[in-house]
Amino acid sequence: MSEPGGTAPRGSRKPHAPTRAEVEAAVADIEAQVRARNDKLNERSGRPIIAAIAIGVALGGGLLLSLLLVKELFMLFAGILIVFAVYELATALRTSGRDVPRAPVIIAAVALVPAAFYGLERGHWLAFLGGVLLVSLWRLVELVVPSRRSSARDVVKDLAAGAFILAYVAFFAGFAVLLTAEEGGQWWTLSFLIVVVSVDVGAYVTGINFGKHKMAPAISPKKTWEGFVGSAIFAIVGGILLALFLLDQPWWVGLLLGLVMTLTATAGDLTESLIKRDLGIKDISTFLPGHGGFLDRLDSIILSAPVAFAFYLVFT
Repeated sequence: MSEPGGTAPRGSRKPHAPTRAEVEAAVADIEAQVRARNDKLNERSGRPIIAAIAIGVALGGGLLLSLLLVKELFMLFAGILIVFAVYELATALRTSGRDVPRAPVIIAAVALVPAAFYGLERGHWLAFLGGVLLVSLWRLVELVVPSRRSSARDVVKDLAAGAFILAYVAFFAGFAVLLTAEEGGQWWTLSFLIVVVSVDVGAYVTGINFGKHKMAPAISPKKTWEGFVGSAIFAIVGGILLALFLLDQPWWVGLLLGLVMTLTATAGDLTESLIKRDLGIKDISTFLPGHGGFLDRLDSIILSAPVAFAFYLVFT
């Protein structure tokens, strides 16, 4: 006990209660550290990583629901993605000088989805060829309007651009719809999409931590060989597990699926990067925060879908 007028013995003082200003300063410091860490991740990944994860989870949830509940719902899910993607690419090509009519491109993309689902291979091909014919005739009819007239050379380029959009996006992506329509095909669709996601995740995780050697700096500056190796490891592990526990296939089928999907997903990513670089744009669109556009999310899937359908035909 302290004597009257004396000081309290050491250790008997109450701890200092932080003031409101001190609490606010501490919170601000924590927020600054979090922002700095996020900015560093965003800089290394080339995208707002939190927004990218949120959008990815939302798209993945929609995909799972469409495949696991009623696979006819996958037509709606895939149709929305394909329509947005063809619209984005048509708009991007128009900004570069190609006069691609967007209305018939969208109509053709919408028609291809149910045609592939219910008409299978025959319906898929007929819808694609009919779509190319529709887009081409639409552009030729537009030549009647004086403001839409162009030289013969430019018209040929416009027609080629319209056919390219339908082939690259709608036709290739349509193989996922075609695969889902087959008996048990929804499990192959789910499996190949998971493997493609594994490729992207593996490339990101290993690339951001160990990436040093650029794979194709003139096309995709952030893609590295270390990331490619990591993507292959993730894809192979995922492919083997899916083959054994979901597809009822031997482990080596999963190994092969993982290897091939690594190549097709990487090629798809590089192809879309090459298109954007040729057009002089960073993203096809800004529809999806952190992802750019729908085509930016479908690029790895587009070239993988036909190969996944071939796997189904060979191993079932």
